[in-house]
Amino acid sequence: MTDPQGAAMRVALFLTCVNDTLYPDTGRAVVKLLTRLGVDVDFPSGQTCCGQAHYNSGYRHEAEPLARKFSDVFRDYEAIVTPSGSCGAMVRELYPRMGERARAEGRGDTLARTLAPVVPKTYELTEFLVDVLGVTDVGAYYPHKVTYHPTCHGLRSLGLGERPRRLLQAVKGLELVELPGADECCGFGGTFAVKNSDVSAAMGTDKVRNAESTGAEVLCAADNSCLMHIGGTMTRLRTAVRPVHIAEILASTEEEPLA
Repeated sequence: MTDPQGAAMRVALFLTCVNDTLYPDTGRAVVKLLTRLGVDVDFPSGQTCCGQAHYNSGYRHEAEPLARKFSDVFRDYEAIVTPSGSCGAMVRELYPRMGERARAEGRGDTLARTLAPVVPKTYELTEFLVDVLGVTDVGAYYPHKVTYHPTCHGLRSLGLGERPRRLLQAVKGLELVELPGADECCGFGGTFAVKNSDVSAAMGTDKVRNAESTGAEVLCAADNSCLMHIGGTMTRLRTAVRPVHIAEILASTEEEPLA
């Protein structure tokens, strides 16, 4: 992707804690995919947690230094792309609230002004592909039967809608089947899975049983935190369905196929 002067668009990969520590293949897939589409991808080594875990656990003030750090690291890029609707929603939806809270507490507009530059240019991967690059066919190849789980933050906070499905429908060889109860939470919800483990496990079981009913080989989603929960449930239930991040499917080609 180039601008009118012919320079490649320069974006930053916001990998997130879960992907950085547990699912590095997803990050590699994002770089491979965007590079194939002509985007110049940078991975800022100074990036750290966006503060979502702190904020959602009630440690609102403790999340502020992490938000400032995020802005310091990413503010100069044309766009910030993340393979996580959850962390993307933290920046887009909750960073503005942090600024409003600081203002309401009489601490002025400093925090809001610090965070403002990164809010509008932070994109979840599928949103970036469709809305910014203007593509739905990314040249992918994945000859498998797939069902798609729209994660809560992507669906409700970012409003991703049909973007992920449109991308999957354009993948050569891929058969997309609808997931019953697709818009129902998988039961992860961060600390919800710890504080309400029985309910979380039951919700995960429902999601996996619904995936099994489709006959799909693969359940894909745009958040590895949800796929971690669903995948753990799949292992416990010994199902044949396996979890795969959508970035890895979109990065797969006939020349370099994902197994």
